[in-house]
Amino acid sequence: MNEDTVTMWVARSREEFARTAPPTNFSPLPDIPAGRYVDPDFFALESKELWRRSWLYAGHIDQLPERGSYFIYPYGSAPVLIIRGDDDEIRAFYNTCRHRGAPVVRNLEGRAGPVLVCGYHGWSYDRQGALRGVTERRDWSSFDLKCRNLAPVRCERFGNWIFLCEDSTVEPLSEFLEPVARYLRHLPLRSLRLVHRRAFDVACNVKLLIDNFLEAYHFKLLHPRTSDRIFDNQGTSVHLWPNGHSMMLSPNRREDWVDPGTIGMPEMANTTAIERQYNPSYSLFPNLIVPISPSGMPCVAIWPKTLRTSVMEVLWFAPDWGGGPRDPLWDTRIANFDRIVDEDIQFAEPMQATIESPGFIGVTLSYQERRIYHWHEEVDRRIGRAVPCALRIPPRLRSYVE
Repeated sequence: MNEDTVTMWVARSREEFARTAPPTNFSPLPDIPAGRYVDPDFFALESKELWRRSWLYAGHIDQLPERGSYFIYPYGSAPVLIIRGDDDEIRAFYNTCRHRGAPVVRNLEGRAGPVLVCGYHGWSYDRQGALRGVTERRDWSSFDLKCRNLAPVRCERFGNWIFLCEDSTVEPLSEFLEPVARYLRHLPLRSLRLVHRRAFDVACNVKLLIDNFLEAYHFKLLHPRTSDRIFDNQGTSVHLWPNGHSMMLSPNRREDWVDPGTIGMPEMANTTAIERQYNPSYSLFPNLIVPISPSGMPCVAIWPKTLRTSVMEVLWFAPDWGGGPRDPLWDTRIANFDRIVDEDIQFAEPMQATIESPGFIGVTLSYQERRIYHWHEEVDRRIGRAVPCALRIPPRLRSYVE
């Protein structure tokens, strides 16, 4: 991130403090139709055309520490095996034997030997996904092993993060992540370590959770003793970017404030005033929320499970601290962020019942909440003409996309 960007973003935040109304050229946003949150056909459309056609965070390189290390990514259209090969490359395959479709590995994570053997009929694959052996080969008179390798899934890295995309026609990850990647490259992304991860179900539609993390309007009521004590939402500036990505920049209430729970912990090199005096919370479309501080990143990834249930994964990444265990301060820091997450989701499950009420006919959004509308606009762009007219979002924010 260059100095011009830092200067521009700081100025934008100060402008937010100064304004007393939305900009005069900002027209009220149309309501987002209720059916986008409750209609099972729209949910099925999203599953097929949005989630399968997007780059999704799948894991961290620390989950694959040695050759043969693997884990199962469960949030795609089918379970995906992500494995470190004998050449140290990270690859992804559907966890589906090419014989009769049995799972190639049965554990959610582990380390495979030189070959992965399907437990149903004994077909074996190497750690690069190539079929190497077929049981009772005499019964397969004309058979080309190369035609039955594990089916690959697109797998690319950004820093130490691993992303998947099930659609072969979608742009490469490097193109998809711009311009967010540009604003993160000054950080040591290839040396960030995975500190902590936990996943849990939330009984609500995935968009209720995603919407929550795209605005600061709720800080005063949901986070009076946590986020609102630290960040001033009156100075929060919103930045909209192509591909559905965005960022909200919330200033610290005091420029010299430092989280007392991080004093003495390693910090990332090359951090700027943006990371030290503000909370830059990036949204990598469609489901990864990345707020950044000098000593680490508490990320949130959110996936749909059913129309009325979602999975939330809370992740912590930090600069390399060298050998040995992590600093004991992490226990308190993780617990503090878990408290904020619990505050964030306290309305999620009750809202699932109320959005199915006849009283819910749509979502109305303010100027400060326009990141939510931007997210929904990108959903329609990704799905295309298949979006029913009654549920379509009229594009309104093109002139605000930087």
